[in-house]
Amino acid sequence: MLFPEKIYQLFTFAFTASLIRYFIIGGIAFLTYYIGLKNKLSYKKIQLKFPKNTDYQREILYSVLTFLIFGIVAVLLFNPTIRPYTLIYRKISDYGWGYFILSFFLTLLIHDTYFYWMHRLMHHQKLYKYFHKVHHQSTNPSPWTSFSFQPLEGFVEAGIFVVFAFVLPLHPIIMLSFLVFMTTYNVYGHLGWEWLPKDAYKHWFWKWLNSSVMHNQHHHYFKNNYGLYFSFWDRAMGTLDKNYDKEFIALKERPKP
Repeated sequence: MLFPEKIYQLFTFAFTASLIRYFIIGGIAFLTYYIGLKNKLSYKKIQLKFPKNTDYQREILYSVLTFLIFGIVAVLLFNPTIRPYTLIYRKISDYGWGYFILSFFLTLLIHDTYFYWMHRLMHHQKLYKYFHKVHHQSTNPSPWTSFSFQPLEGFVEAGIFVVFAFVLPLHPIIMLSFLVFMTTYNVYGHLGWEWLPKDAYKHWFWKWLNSSVMHNQHHHYFKNNYGLYFSFWDRAMGTLDKNYDKEFIALKERPKP
């Protein structure tokens, strides 16, 4: 039996951990680019304008709501009644070090596939306003945009943890590593500045990563570029923005005024 205090503890832990990741990773990015280096690097911002303070406030509010939903999903998945049926394991020796390391990369591949198709589906005209409209209110994204979802999308986004729990054996360390990486990459995707080198759009390795320019285009134009970590689904399905290379080059060659 799961006592109310245990439910509260599990919910509080998941909610608080999400808040901490969001405000530390997103906060560092925001303080660095939107305050500390704003004047020095503003000419390299993907969209030269900056969001309004009301945009930041809306994004943070909806992100907190998302983390409340993540807390609910954590209670549903990891309570003593359900957890024994999940594939979470604690001894690395159960699967070995090789699988332990490999499993981290599997989480990224599975999550990217889940996100791509879920994301495309939420753009369907009959679903968009119920699931994805709030996120696209941020046409000029910032680090705070990364988890700004309306409630139904929050539950869909949290669905990846259900997939992991029942499909992929994962050690708690890998789960934590995934959460930190996912948050960091999500902040990068919404950052508004590009970290990848100038030839990344055609490089044999870098071109397969979902860049900040790529995701910024998605927010700007409301279509194409549906991937999260990688670009191979967009490239394979013909949903990569046709002007991506041109806009990436233009940004990297933008002169300092």
